[in-house]
Amino acid sequence: MARETREESEMDVCGEVDSEADSPCPSTLKLYETQFFGFTPQTYMLRVYSAFQDCLNDILPVVEKVCVRQLSKGETDGAEELLRARARECSRKLQQFLEERFKQLSERMETLLVNDCFTVPPNVLLPEDQSHNIYPQDLQEVLKLESSLTDLHRAYEAEVCARQALLAELEEQREVQKQLDGILMWVRELQAAWVKDGNGNFHESFRLVMESVKKLQEAVREVYTKVPQ
Repeated sequence: MARETREESEMDVCGEVDSEADSPCPSTLKLYETQFFGFTPQTYMLRVYSAFQDCLNDILPVVEKVCVRQLSKGETDGAEELLRARARECSRKLQQFLEERFKQLSERMETLLVNDCFTVPPNVLLPEDQSHNIYPQDLQEVLKLESSLTDLHRAYEAEVCARQALLAELEEQREVQKQLDGILMWVRELQAAWVKDGNGNFHESFRLVMESVKKLQEAVREVYTKVPQ
């Protein structure tokens, strides 16, 4: 899909959702930039914020233990426990303060990333959209091409069915040819045996045999017709 068409569809959707204050317009989501980079500025900042929280959760307990150990030298157990509680409370407040400050900075950083960093210039296209820029096509041409592809697909399926039918018929013909070859071989063997025994002309004798077989069949048929049912 070309970038111009995508931007037009995003503007149309944006006009439909103007009445919903909480629904962000697709144009503000930077859909083309998301496809280009593979992520959104929001997801990028979310990962940075998660990494920052992980670092705080790892560092603050270590700093808290070091401070308690250094300040509790020479103190009683009760004083050390009180110092540990105050250090834990200070660590919680420091973590809350740093998270709030980083959240404010992340919002500014997100705006900077959206406007200046993670933005695709109008003259830059994705590789899959280059063909649309070189060969622009309107909706009617696209529909015509889709219709042609459908017709070609149906014609291909018909050709496949016809080919399968021809292959099945060819297989039947091979079986018939095999049977005919067997009959011809039997006739040749019979002819060779007939000549070997000195029974005269094989073709003439074979014709007489066939006439006798036909007469015998007719006689059998007459007998069947005269037998009472």
